[in-house]
Amino acid sequence: MNKPEGAPGPFERLQALLADDLTRVNDLIAARMASEHAPRIPEVTAHLVQAGGKRLRPLLTLAAARMMGYEGEDHIRLAATVEFIHTATLLHDDVVDESTQRRGRPTANLLWDNPSSVLVGDYLFARSFQLMVETGQLRVLSILSNAAAVIAEGEVLQLSAAQNTKTGEDVYQTVIRGKTAALFAAATEVGGVIAAAQEAEIAALRDYGDALGISFQIVDDLLDYGGVSGLMGKNTGDDFRERKMSLPVIRAFAAADAEERAFWVRVIDKGDQRDGDFDAARAMMDRHGALASTRDTALARAADAKAALGGLPDHPLRDLLSEIADFVV
Repeated sequence: MNKPEGAPGPFERLQALLADDLTRVNDLIAARMASEHAPRIPEVTAHLVQAGGKRLRPLLTLAAARMMGYEGEDHIRLAATVEFIHTATLLHDDVVDESTQRRGRPTANLLWDNPSSVLVGDYLFARSFQLMVETGQLRVLSILSNAAAVIAEGEVLQLSAAQNTKTGEDVYQTVIRGKTAALFAAATEVGGVIAAAQEAEIAALRDYGDALGISFQIVDDLLDYGGVSGLMGKNTGDDFRERKMSLPVIRAFAAADAEERAFWVRVIDKGDQRDGDFDAARAMMDRHGALASTRDTALARAADAKAALGGLPDHPLRDLLSEIADFVV
């Protein structure tokens, strides 16, 4: 879905509609990322938190709660919780992936060091649990703690799934459902829970977040082979250089002939990458329609996300969440 040139997109309109809540979330994040004894914690956290991210995940929590009629205070705590969990995983991911750029800026592990990134990430995880406990709702704690465990599990699974051309789509789906969709789903689900929504509505919110997160990650993987670095906040080809078995690679490998399979084994399994290999990989993907089919899959998951909203109350926020599912792809 294309928006008229110059018109605000759904993210911007969602931010505008929830501006007061989002300001309170940002204030709470700033207050809770402070440390009396370790000044490096707010330094590292601020570098990433204030790097211009869209705050999509906390916005999903705010939107879900408000859409279901919530008028209390706990959605602010939970939105900050979600952002802290997300930021913690980014700090850890950049260490694992040896990344040098995040959201268009140098990564924290590059500016400081790996121990700082890991330990500050641990601190943010601890802060997130403090915030969710403050809601006094055991179900909320269960949802978010389970999501944190699934995220970690997905990241560990990716260690064995990456750099291995035997990785198939089933494993890939498990990885992205863990590393990305789990937090999207938890973000929307807890919004419904604190609003005391009906169980069917809570399930619909969870299904929306799950499908949106899967679509979001597939698009991210797709952009690595055809995006623009300035728009993505990372370098095009990073996943290829890190030898990740993302969906375009999996589908190109499945359709490859013997010579092409030897190429993929060399660059992915063996890590023997040479000048021109990225362009060769792109050409193979184009030849076998891997990029187009990956985009079709992302569109299908976005459609699933929109369908999940069908049983929810008519509300301007529901319309915006539907538009965001289109906009992601």
